[in-house]
Amino acid sequence: MTVEIFIPCFVDQLYPQVAFNMVKVLEKVGCKVSYNTNQTCCGQPAFNAGFWGESKDVCSKFMKDFAGADYIVAPSASCVGFVRNYYPKLFDTAANHKEVVALGQRTFELSDFLINVLKIDDVGASFNGKATYHDSCAGLRECNIKKEPRQLLSKVKGLELVEMQDVETCCGFGGTFAVKFEPISIAMADQKITNATDTKAEYLISTDMSCLMHIDGRNKHNNAGLQVMHLADVLASGW
Repeated sequence: MTVEIFIPCFVDQLYPQVAFNMVKVLEKVGCKVSYNTNQTCCGQPAFNAGFWGESKDVCSKFMKDFAGADYIVAPSASCVGFVRNYYPKLFDTAANHKEVVALGQRTFELSDFLINVLKIDDVGASFNGKATYHDSCAGLRECNIKKEPRQLLSKVKGLELVEMQDVETCCGFGGTFAVKFEPISIAMADQKITNATDTKAEYLISTDMSCLMHIDGRNKHNNAGLQVMHLADVLASGW
């Protein structure tokens, strides 16, 4: 199976190891991975900031870059959720609306793809430690991902997974929300960190580096002692 990968802007610029580890996992389970170097952004930042026209231009480029791909996999439920849920709204009166909807149906977050497309939940990973998992808003509410990452993590040898209180509550990032409503955003991140540390977990895992980036900023500021890890980093460990 050939899989086209989409690498979000902030992963490309700040957390490239997440992308490399996703490729490592996909190849381990038998996928042929293809990376289109012309790819840029999915268009979400401009859309969230209210620049719908500019966002639509970026979305059109995304559709061109991934035209003909059987499957598109990304290490970000946020980007996947945007492609699936908001592309059809941006192009609701366009002649290619059916193609836009079909593109969303071929676009998957990593855990969703592994569990629901490949039907694989054990990639042979091992990671010694105690961890808790954060449900990103995009993963939970836009991609309907809940059990998938937990099922994958349950198969990681040596990993103890514990649930934190209010696990489905937002971390406070929300893209531009963190800029426009900084005090509220900080308080939400601090509450998330408190809930995570109350479990005595050493690691906080999620499908979205955007959430983890925000949480880790407050984590380091408060010297809370948590280590944040993307799901792909855990799944690529121990082999």
